[in-house]
Amino acid sequence: MNSNGTHITSNRSRGVILFVLAIGTFLLGLTEFSVMPMLPLVADSFDVSAAKSGHIISAYAAGVVVGAPLLMMLTPKMNRRSALVLFAFLIFAFNGLSAAATSFEQIVLFRFLSGLPHGAYFGTALLFGARLAPEGRSTLYMSRVFSGLTIATIVGVPLATLLAQNISWRWALLLVSIGAFVACVLLWRVLPSLQAEGEGLKSDLAVLKNPLIWPIVFIAVIGFGGVFCLYTYLADTMIDVTQVPEYYISIAMVIFGVGSTLGNWLFGHVHDRVVAKVTGVALVYCVLLAILYVSAADNLWFLYLVVFLLGASLGLSTVIQAMLMRVAKGGHAVIGALLQCAFNSANAIGPLAGSLVFINGYSANYTGYVAAMLFAGGFVMWLVSRLQMRQQQAESVS
Repeated sequence: MNSNGTHITSNRSRGVILFVLAIGTFLLGLTEFSVMPMLPLVADSFDVSAAKSGHIISAYAAGVVVGAPLLMMLTPKMNRRSALVLFAFLIFAFNGLSAAATSFEQIVLFRFLSGLPHGAYFGTALLFGARLAPEGRSTLYMSRVFSGLTIATIVGVPLATLLAQNISWRWALLLVSIGAFVACVLLWRVLPSLQAEGEGLKSDLAVLKNPLIWPIVFIAVIGFGGVFCLYTYLADTMIDVTQVPEYYISIAMVIFGVGSTLGNWLFGHVHDRVVAKVTGVALVYCVLLAILYVSAADNLWFLYLVVFLLGASLGLSTVIQAMLMRVAKGGHAVIGALLQCAFNSANAIGPLAGSLVFINGYSANYTGYVAAMLFAGGFVMWLVSRLQMRQQQAESVS
């Protein structure tokens, strides 16, 4: 039995549980990111413009932002294993409906519904992983849960894209649905029973009154906007500035995925006591990397290197999660869901900010400067967070 009261017989048992939890994050990564390269195919199916097809992406992000707090509020006292099975079932149902959509309005609606369980599953699964961990190793265990998403960017998204191009985009979503059903069974069979923290909804939501959590949340909202700013317009940069054939873009996406997997592994080994310092250093590194991106776009291999390092910055997400769990006194599942809302807000802010480059007539690689400003904004939020923590420590001593 670990310090959190969860009965685990061996490290092997922990490994199996983490693997099953990561299956869910793999499926969520697949359903979120695989639709982006499939957008032209979906647009052709429903005879809509490329601009209008982007509503599918926005609908999913909106679903995440709405669904994370909604589902966490509806399941505050539910056993965490049962809650995860419920969330996986919703992934199964709504992705199946998306695959069967007969109109553009339906696919937009079903993509919104598909986003509802995203944040709730992530928040609960990361909490589950943290409560399995030995003292001081919660960051490592959360990174292993999160690894499903990073692996999806390397393996799942390219395979789903090939399936969509050669058979149908519907089959890609259908496979996500089938995988989610399998995950339901595995979650129920493998996971130990884990009672919810706190005394219910009121207790869980009380954590949102903690002023220490909000600067950390905004590190994700603003800082990760830089990642999505560069990732969204990477294809435009490679076509218009680097001037390479389109198939080189797929290679860049795989390189990004490999970088994110390595970054997740590296950041996962950061000890809980130093997560705050590592976050600050990483944000400065991201500012410099984004500035470097502008000139790197002139050389394919230099650009690939920057894309790899940019992907590694995604591993920072587990460190930010660990920061939040250290400052929050309970309500960790709500915190996890809130962080997923923050990342999806960043997914909206980053591309929107990057679009200003095109509106003002600059080339796509200048999104690097916009991303640098977003990363710098995240660093400012980090400074605010550090000042708040030091002030609280000083008050507690006095």
